[in-house]
Amino acid sequence: MGKPNYHVSGNRGKGYSVKREGAERISAHVRTKAEAVKLAKQFCGNKGGGEVRIHGKDGKITDSDTVPKGNNPCPPRDKVM
Repeated sequence: MGKPNYHVSGNRGKGYSVKREGAERISAHVRTKAEAVKLAKQFCGNKGGGEVRIHGKDGKITDSDTVPKGNNPCPPRDKVM
């Protein structure tokens, strides 16, 4: 299974939704686009990294951000800095 992608889209003046690609239900619904992007990046990082795709009013992708893998509190011993 590949890394998850999350999509941020507006809901006709009722806020913004964050949804994992391929999911039936939304992951979060918030008031502002900035909050939605922040949450999408957090979700993506927690799942091992991936892409956050931001949609405009017309539904087309306007921006895309690559999110690296999240911080692991217990990294492998050979990877410790």
